[in-house]
Amino acid sequence: MKKIILLAMHGAPPRDFPAREMAELFSLHPRIEHAPEPERAGLEQRYAELDARMRAWPRTAENDPFWAGTQELADQLRRVTGLEVVAGFNEFCAPTLDEAFDQAAALAADEVIVVTPMMTRGGEHSESDIPAAVRAAQERHPALSIRYVWPFDMSEVAQFLAAQIRRSG
Repeated sequence: MKKIILLAMHGAPPRDFPAREMAELFSLHPRIEHAPEPERAGLEQRYAELDARMRAWPRTAENDPFWAGTQELADQLRRVTGLEVVAGFNEFCAPTLDEAFDQAAALAADEVIVVTPMMTRGGEHSESDIPAAVRAAQERHPALSIRYVWPFDMSEVAQFLAAQIRRSG
């Protein structure tokens, strides 16, 4: 059985993305929510265009340290588990979670284990967006076994953080 880890990350805008387009992208989300129906479709189309442009923006450690940190975490997780790791992003960066699930399926995975470093409850991504992506992936790939290993045991999270504090001196 081939297992692949899908590392579900938040994502961040690249530092060198054009400021005007970034401001427009961020302003569109609330406008779409409150727009009357005839106007909404045009706003959604523009949002999709800008979102796709930002996600496709070339990433480096200099222009997107979060992306670089994601690659480092994926490499470390690969070393520690011995499993292939595919990273997917909720926002701002490619691949999307949907694309990452499709990539895992294309790699002939039998099981995808979804994990996120988002540690506490209450976040929209970990509680809503990631489970929705899991459901959509399961519909697209019914033979694929998908496990979302979240939420975390808060006592284990606290122990991890306490160990970090002890190491810091």
